[in-house]
Amino acid sequence: MLALLLTLVSGCSVNPVTGEKQLSLISENEELALGAEQYTPTQQTQGGRFYIDPELTVYVREVGQKLARVSDRPDLPYEFVVLNSSVPNAWALPGGKIAINRGLLVQLEDEAQLASVLGHEIVHAAARHSVQRMQQGMLINAGVAGLGLALSDNSWANLIMGGAAVGAQLALAQYSQGDELESDAYGIRYMKKAGYDPQAAVELQELFLKMSQGRQAGWLDGLFATHPPSAKRVNENQSLVQKVGAGGYRGQEVYQKRLARLKALAPAYEAHDKAMELASKGEFAEALKAVDSAIEMEPREAMFYALRGRILREQKQLDKAQADFDKAVSLYPEMFTYQLYSGLNHLAMNNLDKARSHLEQANQVVPTSIAYLRLGDIARQQGQRSNAVAYYSRAAEAGGDIGAEAQRKLAEMTK
Repeated sequence: MLALLLTLVSGCSVNPVTGEKQLSLISENEELALGAEQYTPTQQTQGGRFYIDPELTVYVREVGQKLARVSDRPDLPYEFVVLNSSVPNAWALPGGKIAINRGLLVQLEDEAQLASVLGHEIVHAAARHSVQRMQQGMLINAGVAGLGLALSDNSWANLIMGGAAVGAQLALAQYSQGDELESDAYGIRYMKKAGYDPQAAVELQELFLKMSQGRQAGWLDGLFATHPPSAKRVNENQSLVQKVGAGGYRGQEVYQKRLARLKALAPAYEAHDKAMELASKGEFAEALKAVDSAIEMEPREAMFYALRGRILREQKQLDKAQADFDKAVSLYPEMFTYQLYSGLNHLAMNNLDKARSHLEQANQVVPTSIAYLRLGDIARQQGQRSNAVAYYSRAAEAGGDIGAEAQRKLAEMTK
Protein backbone atom coordinates (compact mmCIF):
# COMPACT_ATOMS: atom_id res chain seq x y z
CA MET A 1 0.00 0.00 0.00
CA LEU A 2 2.97 2.33 0.60
CA ALA A 3 4.01 1.87 -3.04
CA LEU A 4 0.49 2.78 -4.10
CA LEU A 5 0.58 5.97 -2.04
CA LEU A 6 3.96 6.93 -3.51
CA THR A 7 2.52 6.38 -6.99
CA LEU A 8 -0.37 8.71 -6.18
CA VAL A 9 2.01 11.42 -5.04
CA SER A 10 4.37 11.16 -8.02
CA GLY A 11 1.85 10.37 -10.76
CA CYS A 12 0.32 13.80 -11.27
CA SER A 13 0.14 15.98 -14.37
CA VAL A 14 -1.78 18.94 -15.78
CA ASN A 15 -4.95 18.25 -17.77
CA PRO A 16 -4.14 19.50 -21.30
CA VAL A 17 -7.67 20.90 -21.74
CA THR A 18 -8.64 22.35 -18.36
CA GLY A 19 -5.18 23.11 -16.97
CA GLU A 20 -6.10 21.40 -13.70
CA LYS A 21 -3.83 18.94 -11.89
CA GLN A 22 -4.87 15.31 -12.20
CA LEU A 23 -3.65 11.80 -11.57
CA SER A 24 -1.42 10.43 -14.34
CA LEU A 25 -0.41 6.77 -14.10
CA ILE A 26 -0.52 6.27 -17.87
CA SER A 27 2.03 8.19 -19.93
CA GLU A 28 1.21 9.97 -23.18
CA ASN A 29 3.13 7.35 -25.15
CA GLU A 30 1.10 4.61 -23.49
CA GLU A 31 -2.08 6.59 -24.18
CA LEU A 32 -1.26 6.86 -27.90
CA ALA A 33 -0.26 3.20 -28.13
CA LEU A 34 -3.47 2.07 -26.46
CA GLY A 35 -5.65 4.01 -28.88
CA ALA A 36 -3.71 2.83 -31.92
CA GLU A 37 -3.80 -0.82 -30.81
CA GLN A 38 -7.47 -0.88 -29.89
CA TYR A 39 -9.03 1.26 -32.63
CA THR A 40 -9.53 -1.50 -35.20
CA PRO A 41 -10.70 -4.27 -32.83
CA THR A 42 -13.05 -1.84 -31.06
CA GLN A 43 -14.56 -0.82 -34.39
CA GLN A 44 -15.15 -4.50 -35.09
CA THR A 45 -16.89 -5.15 -31.78
CA GLN A 46 -19.18 -2.18 -32.49
CA GLY A 47 -20.33 -3.18 -35.99
CA GLY A 48 -17.30 -2.71 -38.22
CA ARG A 49 -16.65 -0.09 -40.88
CA PHE A 50 -19.55 1.27 -42.94
CA TYR A 51 -17.80 0.39 -46.18
CA ILE A 52 -20.83 0.77 -48.47
CA ASP A 53 -20.33 4.55 -48.64
CA PRO A 54 -16.65 5.34 -48.01
CA GLU A 55 -17.21 8.99 -48.95
CA LEU A 56 -19.32 9.38 -45.83
CA THR A 57 -16.31 8.59 -43.65
CA VAL A 58 -14.28 11.06 -45.73
CA TYR A 59 -16.86 13.74 -44.93
CA VAL A 60 -16.95 12.94 -41.22
CA ARG A 61 -13.15 13.02 -41.18
CA GLU A 62 -13.12 16.47 -42.83
CA VAL A 63 -15.48 17.88 -40.20
CA GLY A 64 -13.60 16.17 -37.37
CA GLN A 65 -10.22 17.49 -38.48
CA LYS A 66 -11.57 21.07 -38.60
CA LEU A 67 -12.42 20.75 -34.93
CA ALA A 68 -9.27 18.83 -34.02
CA ARG A 69 -7.10 21.63 -35.40
CA VAL A 70 -8.62 24.15 -32.95
CA SER A 71 -8.62 21.76 -29.98
CA ASP A 72 -6.29 21.93 -26.99
CA ARG A 73 -4.35 18.93 -28.33
CA PRO A 74 -4.15 19.51 -32.09
CA ASP A 75 -1.11 17.26 -32.43
CA LEU A 76 -2.91 14.07 -31.40
CA PRO A 77 -3.13 11.54 -34.27
CA TYR A 78 -6.89 11.97 -34.68
CA GLU A 79 -8.82 9.46 -36.76
CA PHE A 80 -12.53 9.36 -37.56
CA VAL A 81 -14.62 6.47 -38.86
CA VAL A 82 -18.29 5.71 -39.55
CA LEU A 83 -19.42 2.37 -38.12
CA ASN A 84 -22.04 0.03 -39.53
CA SER A 85 -24.48 0.01 -36.63
CA SER A 86 -28.07 1.21 -36.32
CA VAL A 87 -27.50 1.95 -32.64
CA PRO A 88 -27.13 5.73 -32.27
CA ASN A 89 -23.74 6.17 -30.65
CA ALA A 90 -20.34 7.82 -30.86
CA TRP A 91 -17.20 7.15 -28.85
CA ALA A 92 -13.57 8.13 -28.43
CA LEU A 93 -10.57 6.03 -27.46
CA PRO A 94 -7.35 7.46 -26.02
CA GLY A 95 -5.14 9.20 -28.55
CA GLY A 96 -7.97 10.75 -30.58
CA LYS A 97 -9.44 7.59 -32.12
CA ILE A 98 -13.09 8.51 -32.73
CA ALA A 99 -16.08 6.68 -34.21
CA ILE A 100 -19.69 7.56 -34.98
CA ASN A 101 -22.40 5.08 -35.94
CA ARG A 102 -24.56 5.51 -39.03
CA GLY A 103 -27.50 5.16 -36.63
CA LEU A 104 -26.58 8.50 -35.07
CA LEU A 105 -25.75 10.27 -38.33
CA VAL A 106 -29.29 9.78 -39.65
CA GLN A 107 -30.70 11.51 -36.56
CA LEU A 108 -28.75 14.73 -37.16
CA GLU A 109 -30.03 17.65 -39.23
CA ASP A 110 -26.91 19.48 -40.35
CA GLU A 111 -23.13 19.71 -40.25
CA ALA A 112 -23.17 21.90 -37.16
CA GLN A 113 -24.90 19.14 -35.20
CA LEU A 114 -22.33 16.66 -36.50
CA ALA A 115 -19.63 19.09 -35.36
CA SER A 116 -21.23 19.13 -31.92
CA VAL A 117 -21.01 15.34 -31.63
CA LEU A 118 -17.43 15.17 -32.92
CA GLY A 119 -16.29 18.15 -30.86
CA HIS A 120 -17.67 16.48 -27.75
CA GLU A 121 -15.75 13.26 -28.51
CA ILE A 122 -12.57 15.21 -29.31
CA VAL A 123 -12.71 16.70 -25.81
CA HIS A 124 -13.09 13.24 -24.28
CA ALA A 125 -9.88 12.25 -26.08
CA ALA A 126 -7.97 15.50 -25.54
CA ALA A 127 -8.86 15.70 -21.83
CA ARG A 128 -7.87 12.03 -21.37
CA HIS A 129 -11.26 11.08 -19.92
CA SER A 130 -10.93 7.43 -20.98
CA VAL A 131 -7.42 7.32 -19.56
CA GLN A 132 -8.69 8.74 -16.27
CA ARG A 133 -11.34 6.03 -16.07
CA MET A 134 -8.70 3.39 -16.76
CA GLN A 135 -6.50 4.82 -14.02
CA GLN A 136 -9.38 4.71 -11.56
CA GLY A 137 -9.76 1.03 -12.37
CA MET A 138 -6.03 0.50 -11.91
CA LEU A 139 -6.18 2.14 -8.51
CA ILE A 140 -9.14 0.02 -7.49
CA ASN A 141 -7.32 -3.13 -8.60
CA ALA A 142 -4.11 -2.08 -6.87
CA GLY A 143 -5.95 -1.24 -3.67
CA VAL A 144 -7.85 -4.50 -3.64
CA ALA A 145 -4.69 -6.50 -4.40
CA GLY A 146 -2.98 -4.75 -1.50
CA LEU A 147 -5.71 -6.02 0.79
CA GLY A 148 -5.24 -9.56 -0.47
CA LEU A 149 -8.58 -9.74 -2.30
CA ALA A 150 -9.34 -10.76 -5.89
CA LEU A 151 -11.61 -9.24 -8.49
CA SER A 152 -13.96 -11.38 -10.58
CA ASP A 153 -13.82 -11.52 -14.37
CA ASN A 154 -15.65 -8.80 -16.25
CA SER A 155 -18.64 -9.71 -18.42
CA TRP A 156 -16.74 -9.26 -21.70
CA ALA A 157 -14.27 -11.99 -20.77
CA ASN A 158 -16.79 -14.68 -21.69
CA LEU A 159 -16.36 -13.90 -25.37
CA ILE A 160 -13.88 -11.13 -26.24
CA MET A 161 -10.44 -11.69 -24.79
CA GLY A 162 -7.18 -9.84 -24.34
CA GLY A 163 -6.71 -6.20 -25.27
CA ALA A 164 -9.83 -6.16 -27.46
CA ALA A 165 -11.94 -6.38 -24.31
CA VAL A 166 -10.26 -3.22 -23.00
CA GLY A 167 -11.18 -1.23 -26.10
CA ALA A 168 -14.76 -2.47 -26.01
CA GLN A 169 -15.09 -1.51 -22.36
CA LEU A 170 -13.71 1.97 -23.03
CA ALA A 171 -16.17 2.48 -25.88
CA LEU A 172 -19.15 1.34 -23.81
CA ALA A 173 -18.34 2.66 -20.34
CA GLN A 174 -20.45 5.53 -19.01
CA TYR A 175 -18.81 8.92 -18.55
CA SER A 176 -19.28 10.86 -15.33
CA GLN A 177 -21.50 13.92 -15.29
CA GLY A 178 -18.39 16.03 -14.78
CA ASP A 179 -16.74 14.56 -17.87
CA GLU A 180 -19.89 15.12 -19.91
CA LEU A 181 -20.29 18.74 -18.86
CA GLU A 182 -16.60 19.36 -19.51
CA SER A 183 -16.85 17.83 -22.99
CA ASP A 184 -19.98 19.85 -23.72
CA ALA A 185 -18.33 23.10 -22.63
CA TYR A 186 -15.04 22.74 -24.46
CA GLY A 187 -16.76 21.14 -27.44
CA ILE A 188 -18.87 24.29 -27.80
CA ARG A 189 -15.71 26.39 -27.68
CA TYR A 190 -14.14 24.26 -30.41
CA MET A 191 -17.27 24.63 -32.54
CA LYS A 192 -17.13 28.40 -32.22
CA LYS A 193 -13.42 28.49 -33.09
CA ALA A 194 -14.04 26.32 -36.15
CA GLY A 195 -16.84 28.60 -37.36
CA TYR A 196 -19.86 26.45 -36.50
CA ASP A 197 -23.03 27.69 -34.83
CA PRO A 198 -22.77 26.43 -31.22
CA GLN A 199 -26.54 26.61 -30.85
CA ALA A 200 -26.51 23.23 -32.60
CA ALA A 201 -25.05 21.74 -29.41
CA VAL A 202 -28.08 22.92 -27.44
CA GLU A 203 -30.47 21.55 -30.06
CA LEU A 204 -28.69 18.23 -29.97
CA GLN A 205 -28.98 17.89 -26.20
CA GLU A 206 -32.65 18.84 -26.40
CA LEU A 207 -33.17 16.12 -29.00
CA PHE A 208 -31.27 13.54 -26.95
CA LEU A 209 -33.19 14.39 -23.79
CA LYS A 210 -36.53 14.12 -25.59
CA MET A 211 -35.63 10.80 -27.18
CA SER A 212 -34.24 9.35 -23.96
CA GLN A 213 -37.53 10.12 -22.26
CA GLY A 214 -39.25 8.19 -25.05
CA ARG A 215 -37.17 5.18 -23.96
CA GLN A 216 -36.32 3.86 -27.39
CA ALA A 217 -34.29 0.71 -26.82
CA GLY A 218 -31.57 1.48 -29.37
CA TRP A 219 -30.89 4.85 -27.84
CA LEU A 220 -30.80 3.48 -24.33
CA ASP A 221 -28.30 0.83 -25.45
CA GLY A 222 -26.17 3.33 -27.34
CA LEU A 223 -25.51 7.01 -26.84
CA PHE A 224 -27.59 7.39 -23.70
CA ALA A 225 -25.86 4.51 -21.95
CA THR A 226 -22.43 6.12 -22.39
CA HIS A 227 -23.40 9.82 -22.59
CA PRO A 228 -26.49 10.22 -20.37
CA PRO A 229 -28.47 13.37 -21.30
CA SER A 230 -30.07 15.63 -18.71
CA ALA A 231 -31.91 18.92 -18.40
CA LYS A 232 -28.82 20.23 -16.61
CA ARG A 233 -26.72 19.63 -19.70
CA VAL A 234 -29.24 21.49 -21.87
CA ASN A 235 -29.23 24.47 -19.51
CA GLU A 236 -25.45 24.52 -19.09
CA ASN A 237 -24.98 24.39 -22.86
CA GLN A 238 -27.46 27.20 -23.43
CA SER A 239 -25.72 29.39 -20.86
CA LEU A 240 -22.34 28.84 -22.50
CA VAL A 241 -23.71 29.55 -25.98
CA GLN A 242 -25.04 32.86 -24.69
CA LYS A 243 -21.53 33.67 -23.47
CA VAL A 244 -19.65 32.71 -26.63
CA GLY A 245 -22.38 33.95 -28.96
CA ALA A 246 -24.67 32.00 -31.26
CA GLY A 247 -24.33 32.16 -35.02
CA GLY A 248 -22.07 30.48 -37.53
CA TYR A 249 -22.08 27.80 -40.19
CA ARG A 250 -24.93 25.26 -40.15
CA GLY A 251 -24.34 23.35 -43.39
CA GLN A 252 -27.76 21.74 -43.67
CA GLU A 253 -27.79 21.47 -47.46
CA VAL A 254 -24.27 20.02 -47.59
CA TYR A 255 -25.01 17.58 -44.78
CA GLN A 256 -28.19 16.28 -46.36
CA LYS A 257 -26.41 15.88 -49.69
CA ARG A 258 -23.52 13.93 -48.15
CA LEU A 259 -25.98 11.69 -46.26
CA ALA A 260 -28.28 11.10 -49.24
CA ARG A 261 -26.87 7.66 -50.00
CA LEU A 262 -27.11 6.49 -46.40
CA LYS A 263 -30.67 7.74 -46.08
CA ALA A 264 -31.62 6.02 -49.33
CA LEU A 265 -30.42 2.76 -47.75
CA ALA A 266 -32.52 3.25 -44.62
CA PRO A 267 -35.25 0.78 -45.71
CA ALA A 268 -32.64 -1.95 -46.23
CA TYR A 269 -31.17 -1.50 -42.75
CA GLU A 270 -34.64 -1.29 -41.23
CA ALA A 271 -35.46 -4.63 -42.88
CA HIS A 272 -32.23 -6.10 -41.47
CA ASP A 273 -33.01 -4.83 -37.97
CA LYS A 274 -36.54 -6.21 -38.24
CA ALA A 275 -35.11 -9.58 -39.27
CA MET A 276 -32.83 -9.56 -36.23
CA GLU A 277 -35.77 -8.86 -33.93
CA LEU A 278 -37.88 -11.61 -35.50
CA ALA A 279 -35.01 -14.10 -35.32
CA SER A 280 -34.47 -13.31 -31.64
CA LYS A 281 -38.09 -14.39 -31.07
CA GLY A 282 -37.61 -17.61 -33.02
CA GLU A 283 -39.76 -16.42 -35.93
CA PHE A 284 -37.26 -17.62 -38.52
CA ALA A 285 -39.52 -17.81 -41.57
CA GLU A 286 -40.56 -14.18 -41.21
CA ALA A 287 -36.99 -13.19 -40.38
CA LEU A 288 -35.79 -14.76 -43.63
CA LYS A 289 -38.35 -12.77 -45.61
CA ALA A 290 -37.14 -9.55 -44.00
CA VAL A 291 -33.44 -10.20 -44.57
CA ASP A 292 -34.11 -11.33 -48.15
CA SER A 293 -35.74 -7.95 -48.68
CA ALA A 294 -32.68 -6.21 -47.24
CA ILE A 295 -30.35 -8.13 -49.57
CA GLU A 296 -32.51 -7.28 -52.57
CA MET A 297 -32.25 -3.58 -51.71
CA GLU A 298 -28.48 -3.62 -51.04
CA PRO A 299 -26.72 -6.77 -52.28
CA ARG A 300 -23.24 -5.46 -51.36
CA GLU A 301 -23.86 -5.42 -47.60
CA ALA A 302 -22.00 -8.26 -45.87
CA MET A 303 -24.01 -7.80 -42.69
CA PHE A 304 -27.18 -8.95 -44.43
CA TYR A 305 -25.66 -12.21 -45.67
CA ALA A 306 -24.15 -12.91 -42.25
CA LEU A 307 -27.56 -12.56 -40.61
CA ARG A 308 -29.23 -14.80 -43.18
CA GLY A 309 -26.50 -17.36 -42.64
CA ARG A 310 -27.11 -17.32 -38.89
CA ILE A 311 -30.85 -17.80 -39.40
CA LEU A 312 -30.29 -20.68 -41.83
CA ARG A 313 -27.87 -22.28 -39.38
CA GLU A 314 -30.53 -22.14 -36.68
CA GLN A 315 -32.76 -24.03 -39.12
CA LYS A 316 -29.99 -26.66 -39.59
CA GLN A 317 -29.51 -25.65 -43.24
CA LEU A 318 -25.74 -25.67 -42.92
CA ASP A 319 -24.85 -25.73 -46.63
CA LYS A 320 -27.03 -22.72 -47.41
CA ALA A 321 -25.74 -20.96 -44.31
CA GLN A 322 -22.15 -21.55 -45.44
CA ALA A 323 -22.86 -19.95 -48.82
CA ASP A 324 -24.04 -16.81 -47.03
CA PHE A 325 -21.09 -16.77 -44.63
CA ASP A 326 -18.73 -17.15 -47.59
CA LYS A 327 -20.43 -14.20 -49.27
CA ALA A 328 -20.11 -12.07 -46.13
CA VAL A 329 -16.41 -12.94 -45.84
CA SER A 330 -15.81 -12.12 -49.50
CA LEU A 331 -17.41 -8.69 -49.10
CA TYR A 332 -15.69 -7.79 -45.80
CA PRO A 333 -12.89 -10.29 -45.07
CA GLU A 334 -11.44 -8.21 -42.21
CA MET A 335 -14.61 -8.50 -40.10
CA PHE A 336 -13.91 -11.00 -37.34
CA THR A 337 -17.53 -12.02 -36.76
CA TYR A 338 -17.96 -13.19 -40.35
CA GLN A 339 -14.79 -15.26 -40.11
CA LEU A 340 -16.00 -16.62 -36.78
CA TYR A 341 -19.45 -17.60 -38.09
CA SER A 342 -17.85 -19.24 -41.12
CA GLY A 343 -15.39 -21.18 -38.98
CA LEU A 344 -18.02 -22.45 -36.56
CA ASN A 345 -20.29 -23.50 -39.40
CA HIS A 346 -17.47 -25.35 -41.20
CA LEU A 347 -16.72 -27.12 -37.92
CA ALA A 348 -20.36 -28.20 -37.64
CA MET A 349 -19.99 -29.75 -41.12
CA ASN A 350 -16.68 -31.39 -40.05
CA ASN A 351 -14.63 -29.31 -42.50
CA LEU A 352 -11.78 -29.10 -40.00
CA ASP A 353 -9.10 -27.39 -42.10
CA LYS A 354 -11.46 -24.69 -43.35
CA ALA A 355 -12.86 -24.21 -39.86
CA ARG A 356 -9.37 -23.78 -38.43
CA SER A 357 -8.40 -21.24 -41.10
CA HIS A 358 -11.43 -19.02 -40.48
CA LEU A 359 -11.20 -19.24 -36.69
CA GLU A 360 -7.51 -18.31 -36.78
CA GLN A 361 -8.27 -15.32 -39.00
CA ALA A 362 -11.02 -14.20 -36.62
CA ASN A 363 -8.66 -14.41 -33.65
CA GLN A 364 -6.02 -12.34 -35.43
CA VAL A 365 -8.41 -9.37 -35.31
CA VAL A 366 -10.46 -9.96 -32.16
CA PRO A 367 -9.54 -12.97 -30.01
CA THR A 368 -12.56 -14.77 -28.56
CA SER A 369 -12.87 -17.61 -26.10
CA ILE A 370 -15.24 -19.54 -28.38
CA ALA A 371 -12.68 -19.46 -31.21
CA TYR A 372 -9.93 -20.73 -28.89
CA LEU A 373 -12.22 -23.46 -27.58
CA ARG A 374 -13.15 -24.72 -31.04
CA LEU A 375 -9.57 -24.46 -32.29
CA GLY A 376 -8.73 -26.71 -29.35
CA ASP A 377 -11.41 -29.17 -30.46
CA ILE A 378 -10.00 -29.19 -34.00
CA ALA A 379 -6.43 -29.71 -32.82
CA ARG A 380 -7.57 -32.52 -30.52
CA GLN A 381 -9.43 -34.27 -33.35
CA GLN A 382 -6.36 -33.95 -35.58
CA GLY A 383 -4.08 -35.45 -32.94
CA GLN A 384 -2.21 -32.20 -32.21
CA ARG A 385 -2.13 -32.55 -28.44
CA SER A 386 0.18 -29.64 -27.59
CA ASN A 387 -1.82 -27.25 -29.79
CA ALA A 388 -5.07 -28.44 -28.24
CA VAL A 389 -3.73 -27.85 -24.73
CA ALA A 390 -2.56 -24.36 -25.70
CA TYR A 391 -5.93 -23.42 -27.20
CA TYR A 392 -7.91 -24.87 -24.30
CA SER A 393 -5.67 -23.04 -21.85
CA ARG A 394 -6.49 -19.73 -23.52
CA ALA A 395 -10.22 -20.49 -23.58
CA ALA A 396 -10.08 -21.56 -19.93
CA GLU A 397 -9.06 -18.02 -18.99
CA ALA A 398 -12.61 -16.93 -19.83
CA GLY A 399 -15.49 -17.14 -17.42
CA GLY A 400 -18.88 -18.73 -17.92
CA ASP A 401 -19.76 -21.89 -19.80
CA ILE A 402 -16.97 -21.54 -22.37
CA GLY A 403 -14.26 -21.34 -19.73
CA ALA A 404 -15.79 -24.25 -17.83
CA GLU A 405 -15.91 -26.43 -20.96
CA ALA A 406 -12.30 -25.61 -21.74
CA GLN A 407 -11.21 -26.48 -18.20
CA ARG A 408 -13.06 -29.79 -18.37
CA LYS A 409 -11.41 -30.71 -21.68
CA LEU A 410 -8.00 -29.73 -20.34
CA ALA A 411 -8.54 -32.01 -17.37
CA GLU A 412 -9.49 -34.88 -19.69
CA MET A 413 -6.29 -34.42 -21.68
CA THR A 414 -4.02 -34.28 -18.63
CA LYS A 415 -5.32 -37.35 -16.82
